[in-house]
Amino acid sequence: MGLPTFSLLWTSRATTLLSRLLLVFAVVALAGCGSTQPEYDPTANWNAERLFQDGKTEMNAANWRVAKERFLAIESRFPFGVYAQQSLINLAYCYWKDKEPELALATLGRFQQQYPGSPVTDYALYLKGLINFTPPSAVFSSITGQRPGERDPRALRQSYTSFNELITLFPDSRYTPDARKRMVWLVATMAENEAAVARYYYERYAYVAAINRAQTVITDFQGVPSAEVALYVMMKSYEKLGMKDMRDDTERVLLQNFPKTKLISEGFPDRYSIWNPLRLF
Repeated sequence: MGLPTFSLLWTSRATTLLSRLLLVFAVVALAGCGSTQPEYDPTANWNAERLFQDGKTEMNAANWRVAKERFLAIESRFPFGVYAQQSLINLAYCYWKDKEPELALATLGRFQQQYPGSPVTDYALYLKGLINFTPPSAVFSSITGQRPGERDPRALRQSYTSFNELITLFPDSRYTPDARKRMVWLVATMAENEAAVARYYYERYAYVAAINRAQTVITDFQGVPSAEVALYVMMKSYEKLGMKDMRDDTERVLLQNFPKTKLISEGFPDRYSIWNPLRLF
């Protein structure tokens, strides 16, 4: 028998190499399939009640991540069950405590859309107010170096709107008394913000803008401590504009409402007001 020809020898080796490559590819493919298998979910067979109770336990322990997983599971698996409403409320609370206010507000939005007549609507409004309730009072800006014109009071107004809706629709709710106290703080803080912005414009020689902003404090926020600064800003702005009669009239109003004011003799304080209505709580 003669030796195999070159072409036959090459074909034999190529076939062997191809077989080995196919074997390697098959092993890699099997390994890849194994690595993409879904992780084991111990709650896969849990009913809504067990998910809810476990979520409450984790929420009370401040384990926000696990609690959110439980309430999200209820929303996806049992959207029409008896635990669906309270799970959404609890989920929003967990998002808020876990420093995810945008997701918390979005969750409350879903709740209000899906359950407009829910018996816990009063708490949903209260929670919505709390999420937007932030204390960007002027003292914090002076500490951080942030200028008052850079502060955005929209969240404060949204918080006020939610609390106001709560006390209007549910005057006897257990959350209404606290909401009223927070509204007092919000009014004072929004007024302080406006007065600080008015002063900011005055210090930038924008006297007309300063007057307009200060007038907002007088017309929209009556009886607030920041009215003293607002009136002084108006008085000084009129003075800079050479409007003596308006300047004198504003000074009279300032002295009538704040007879012990030191602004006329001492000028603006170095720092903004430290009046803190949070002591109400």
